[in-house]
Amino acid sequence: MIRDQALQYAEQYAAQEEAQHNKGDGRSSIHYPALFLFLGDKVTPAIGPVLERCQRKWDNAGGVMALHAGSHNGSGSTQEKEGVKGRIGSGNSSVHERVMHMTLPDTAGRDPRTVRRELYREFHEDSQYLAGMNRTLRQLSNSIADYGRLYSSFDVIHLSVITRVDDPQNVLLPEIVLLARAILSQSFKSVQIDLYALINEREQGDNFGYSSSVGLAFLRELDGMQAAEYALNAPLLVTEEGLSIPVTHGPAPLFDLVYLLSDKNERGLMSVHGMDDNYEIIAHISLLKNRVRPAADQASGHGGYNNMTFKSGIRGSTGRQGYASAGFSAVRRPNRQIALAVLYHALHYLSGRLRTGHTRSLKERQAMLGLGADTLRDRAAELLPEQSALAEMTGLMSHGRPSYSQLRMLSLREAEELLFGEGAQAYFRSNFAEVSARRAAGIDPAREWAGVLAAGEAGASPVTFYQLAEWTSEKTGEGSVLQALRQHMGGLRSALLSAQEELERLYAESVERQPFQRVPLLDKRTVRNFIHYLFESVYGKKYEILLLESELALCLRYDAALEQLHADSRTKVAAMDALEEELHSVALVSIGRSKDTVDQNIMEYYRSVTDEVMKDIETRRGAGIFFSERFMGSLSELLHGGGQAVAERLIELCRRELLTAGPFTLPFEEELLRRANVAAAYENRDIVSKEELFKQLYRSLEEEAAMNVRLFEYTQEHRHEEKYFFGDSSSEFLRYAFSADETTRIYRLGFVHEQRRSGVEKLNLMGGFHLEDLLYHRNGKVYYETYAGNGYQLHGLEEEQLPEMR
Repeated sequence: MIRDQALQYAEQYAAQEEAQHNKGDGRSSIHYPALFLFLGDKVTPAIGPVLERCQRKWDNAGGVMALHAGSHNGSGSTQEKEGVKGRIGSGNSSVHERVMHMTLPDTAGRDPRTVRRELYREFHEDSQYLAGMNRTLRQLSNSIADYGRLYSSFDVIHLSVITRVDDPQNVLLPEIVLLARAILSQSFKSVQIDLYALINEREQGDNFGYSSSVGLAFLRELDGMQAAEYALNAPLLVTEEGLSIPVTHGPAPLFDLVYLLSDKNERGLMSVHGMDDNYEIIAHISLLKNRVRPAADQASGHGGYNNMTFKSGIRGSTGRQGYASAGFSAVRRPNRQIALAVLYHALHYLSGRLRTGHTRSLKERQAMLGLGADTLRDRAAELLPEQSALAEMTGLMSHGRPSYSQLRMLSLREAEELLFGEGAQAYFRSNFAEVSARRAAGIDPAREWAGVLAAGEAGASPVTFYQLAEWTSEKTGEGSVLQALRQHMGGLRSALLSAQEELERLYAESVERQPFQRVPLLDKRTVRNFIHYLFESVYGKKYEILLLESELALCLRYDAALEQLHADSRTKVAAMDALEEELHSVALVSIGRSKDTVDQNIMEYYRSVTDEVMKDIETRRGAGIFFSERFMGSLSELLHGGGQAVAERLIELCRRELLTAGPFTLPFEEELLRRANVAAAYENRDIVSKEELFKQLYRSLEEEAAMNVRLFEYTQEHRHEEKYFFGDSSSEFLRYAFSADETTRIYRLGFVHEQRRSGVEKLNLMGGFHLEDLLYHRNGKVYYETYAGNGYQLHGLEEEQLPEMR
């Protein structure tokens, strides 16, 4: 539960930072409306991430609509919408409401040998699919019009089609795209359509042969759709009366540009982020092609994206339109990791404050808890009636009024028995011992200490459960009040034993030898004097013994209370240690073992930053401020609710007081530079210069933005590349990036200026290759030919309608 609390807090902080709130950052806006069409059940997992990234990147993404064409069972109902909502997260709960569904024939239970052909035929033979699609697309077009105020122009709409190459439902791609364009054209002067074809090589698993053959079947059809002579005429528009109207396309390529994106990059390496980088690419390309160009772009003098230039660049000398791919990388302030590191270091700082507290001598500790020797003696004396009350015992009635001559040869014990029997002892027991016992039973050390300890926790924490656990430890050593109390109890037991032995000796002495006044001829007066002496000496000694016994009983109650206080304090210490260990573990796991510059020294750097910020708060507002009610309050009280209660208050402290402080608002270059050098001093390492850091970042961004497609013997001759940085073009790092390789670069370099301090992103575009250049195409061709040769009907069209297999 604590782990979940910490991760949720880190995600919320990261989302806030990435949304660039309260930092003077700005987000880009798109110029024309945008629509995402997700085709097929297999592309369902992409819906939430793509829309979420647009929501994060685009200032006017609130009007972006999405359409999912798939089967009922795939994701078409309310269940799908809730799934999309769950993937996007509660922070973007409005996004799922802008995802509409368009029903296609279901793939479930169909024979894989014929599924693509059956889907194609069922779609064309069953009019309900076209009728439903027409209704949905018209409703969608009206919904987009509701958001017209968000865009600079309503003349053009950008339609991005996203599908998995191995999804059987994409056999209907031409019809769906042509119908969408026809209906959208009734509201917009122009519909610009791009296709993003996703190749998921990681998930092929045991079905790699069949999956590859389906993927190749789609790519073969795609080659036909992108041919200059491609034409399609079909009765796709359906009126409310069921009348069909033909829609015509071509001859011309169906898509403006086709991007092929795999989870394996051009080096043959599987992406550690899976398909997530491709979702980033889709959002960034959509922004690049449809962005409002602010005045800052022209002022910077850095080239922006030009779609016609890129299309021209990827067209070969033969005029055959090439395909495109892209790579994405980002250097962002690691907000999640920072939030978790700060959470741990803040708790470590607070626990350190509680552990040290104010240094106290043993006498001061005893005085605070009322355990000094003099205090205990005085407290024990309060339990007994006044010793002067012993004089009242002289009024006890004696038995038979014995004469002094009868007493003089007896011992004091025998004389007492002759005079009073057990009456004197009963009186002392009733009026002294039992009174003391009752008073002692009413003493509650824990209640007495509560006020002192609570007062300490509420303010500057002069005594804490960490200190109490140490003070009440059974381990021998200086400073333990428990050990000091037990030593005192040992002294009491010795004194008590000596007093009891002395009493026994006194009882054994004869009356005749006792120093009391004898009055000749007045026997009764002599006996009375003896009685006074008896109570004064013998019962005076018994009073002394009772005082020692009462003090020992009092110490036993304090001993038991100290043991309980130790157990309670140790429980709280263990809970804090467990919480600290768990937060430390969560922070380390979030950072991982990356050796990238952007992830280095997070724990080390933010330990010093967190300590600095917290010390500054204490300097300005008082040493005990963190234990006031405005901040953490009493940790001792919080721990009654477990570590979760402490974590909750700590998270609020980090959000409100720490993460908003100045050191957390540095530009990402400055933050990275400081973090890179945090250990240089005490580890005798060379300091990383700003130029060296920028060089590492530049190289890292380029290496991580490798194209997300694997090509086979693809030469540089037809390769057209363009590279774009997203960030503050006036920042030191982007000025460095613009000047790096300026004289030798053979690609177009541009900047998307965003007023941003929290990071920089890089999008590499590449195009000019053809499907036969894909390693996926080369590897999958043998499976396609084998499956087709064994009766698998992999196309909806007849063989003569398909382009030649290259």
